[in-house]
Amino acid sequence: MTTSRPLKVFLSYAFDDNPSLKKLYVFLASQGTEPWLDTEKLLPGQDWKLEISKAMDEADVILVCLSKVSVGKEGYVQKEMRIALDLVLEMPEGRIFLIPARLDDCEIPFRLRSYQAVDLFTESGMDKLIQSLSLRAKQIGAQPLLTDGTPAPEFKQASKPKKSKEKSSPGTVVNINGNMTGNIVVGNDNQVDSD
Repeated sequence: MTTSRPLKVFLSYAFDDNPSLKKLYVFLASQGTEPWLDTEKLLPGQDWKLEISKAMDEADVILVCLSKVSVGKEGYVQKEMRIALDLVLEMPEGRIFLIPARLDDCEIPFRLRSYQAVDLFTESGMDKLIQSLSLRAKQIGAQPLLTDGTPAPEFKQASKPKKSKEKSSPGTVVNINGNMTGNIVVGNDNQVDSD
């Protein structure tokens, strides 16, 4: 008789959300799952794109972690979202595979809206996630989760990174070289943008 294995949970996220994801990774491991987080699983020298693709393909569940920072961010997190949406098409109807998980009160991307999201920043969010993961483990015959009362991590509302405008401090010398025609206006809060 074969023994069942832990539920494999792939954590998809934007790099800016990494501190929250490390807490989630530790918590999910304490619940008897086998979470996959790039910063914890990738080794130096590995082809990270290949390893991420393999981990997503082998996952029992893909948790797409969303925040105000990540939903508008360009980068590999968007590709992971598309890969997850492609993989879910291979699942029988009614199976839990793709779970949008909000880390804060962010907008859910349009293409994920047909999947019930979990709000990890609410009091009941982590309990709902564990219920969902437990159901998925049962669906595929994986080991049951260890709901041993380990305290769930708290997720604070993330804020969007602020763009800083660099201003010249008083007394800054700006040298302008080349041919000049027209007028130069000098005063407070003038900016010279280089293209």
